[in-house]
Amino acid sequence: MNTDPSYDDEIQTPRRRRRGVFLLPNLLTTGTLFSGFYAIIAAIDGNFDRAAMAIFGAMLFDGLDGRVARWTHTETTFGKEFDSLSDLVAFGLAPALVVYQWGFSRLAEYNATWGRIGWLVTFFYAVATALRLARFNARSSVVDKRYFEGLPSPSAAALPASFIWCVHKYDVAGLPGLVLAFVVTALAGLLMVSQFYYSSFKGAKLTGRVRFTSAILIPLMFVVVALEPPLVLLAMSASFAISAPIAWLWRRVRRRPLDVAGTVGRR
Repeated sequence: MNTDPSYDDEIQTPRRRRRGVFLLPNLLTTGTLFSGFYAIIAAIDGNFDRAAMAIFGAMLFDGLDGRVARWTHTETTFGKEFDSLSDLVAFGLAPALVVYQWGFSRLAEYNATWGRIGWLVTFFYAVATALRLARFNARSSVVDKRYFEGLPSPSAAALPASFIWCVHKYDVAGLPGLVLAFVVTALAGLLMVSQFYYSSFKGAKLTGRVRFTSAILIPLMFVVVALEPPLVLLAMSASFAISAPIAWLWRRVRRRPLDVAGTVGRR
């Protein structure tokens, strides 16, 4: 038996983690915040393609920070709150201001009422993002991890971002394009605060064996996106956005309610 008192202290006191490990996920979250801020600046300068790219860049950083924190066992309350505040800027304020700068400010040229509706819709989108994030934080400990309640804010931001990228690249002008942007932004906000359940894909195993044909799909997806980024990203984001309403309608027709833990008595 070891009688050295320092031996017991070494067993009872866990080894302190290096500060740099905690810094890494927060640096990635800062990347999310920076991308959202840059998207706003780019939109003010009229660079709407760069603004849209920055929002998608924010999605990349946002997808990495939480995973890195879990992989390195450095999840903290500070990191969770920092992530939510960064998401509000990158996926709430940035898309709303990008859409407004692109065209909603010009709605007043057609009619004063249209101009008021334009900034109200962008404000509604920003509020919907804040409500979506607050609901996620409040219910994260009780809901089924396999699903998101409401469209996730990064996926919602992809809708107006990719749409503005498309209409800016292909020079879509006039009232029809403005109205369509109005509809896309409003629908994205509504889906965020809805009770539709979207798959979180957290059940997917990334470390297991996969077929060779399945592995080919990954580089193929990047090739397809690279061919025409705005159109492909718009199609992908729109498909994911409508997947939950379509699945809900299908279950209603088949009378098969979704089995989601933590939602007893709710449909």
